[in-house]
Amino acid sequence: MRVLFTGGSGKAGKYVVAYLAAAGHRVLNVDRVPLRHPGVADLIADITDSGQMFNAMSAYAGDDEMEDGKGHRPFDAVVHFAAIPALKIAPDNETYRVNVMGTYNVIEAAVKMGIRKIIVASSETTYGVCFSDGVVDPKVLPLEEDYPIDPMDSYGMSKKVNEATAQSFQRRSGADIYALRIGNVIEPHEYATVFPPLKDNPGLRRRITFSYIDARDLGQIVDLCLKKDGLGWQVFNACNDTNSVPQENGELLARFFPNVPLSRPVGPHESLLSNRKIREVLGFREQHDWRKYVG
Repeated sequence: MRVLFTGGSGKAGKYVVAYLAAAGHRVLNVDRVPLRHPGVADLIADITDSGQMFNAMSAYAGDDEMEDGKGHRPFDAVVHFAAIPALKIAPDNETYRVNVMGTYNVIEAAVKMGIRKIIVASSETTYGVCFSDGVVDPKVLPLEEDYPIDPMDSYGMSKKVNEATAQSFQRRSGADIYALRIGNVIEPHEYATVFPPLKDNPGLRRRITFSYIDARDLGQIVDLCLKKDGLGWQVFNACNDTNSVPQENGELLARFFPNVPLSRPVGPHESLLSNRKIREVLGFREQHDWRKYVG
């Protein structure tokens, strides 16, 4: 597929772009800084500028496309990762503005250009635990996609609004639009520093309900979304199979979430940010369990 990817130069995006390119997709990276990945063209553009997004949707995906004389052509799919990626990076109002208006501009341009597959990066922060003020419990565990999301911070709010925007455009267009509630992204080199302290202090991961997503496994998830047609509007948690800490759920729940009910039994190490839907609907099979990289 010819894929327009926004935010491919970011922490998660660079791994997903590499995965998609290796899987045979033709990817154009749209970002404010170039990625310079072999075989992937870069287009410098700003998602908060609607005109730039409309223009990008018909851009060449590489120099070779100028040779066939077919002119500009729409993409087969859009993957939208570009955003201010977390709280406290920019002022709250700027985080909200960039993420909400940027996502509106990208989806509007894609839909009006006739693109029928759109994947947008949402966030686990929509569940209202990660960036909440004070120590906040979820209403129920495990966290699954039908949960009534209720963030109180500007970043989580922006992602909740983006899901509503995406759902509205899906109703209007009938295109496939899938939102990924992406967990805490771990790059390969981070296993050596992030994970060892969790043996003695799992509470460091309480706000993300102990979950994680390997950046390379996230690439697989996006590729599976590109290949899965006909689902209309969907939300998927994007995380690995198990918690990121060695303690079992019995201990974690009793210690950190003693007042939170379970909607169903969970396995000893099953991720409390559930990825059951991506396994059952998309066929996701994780390749990068953290235990492969941490003694």
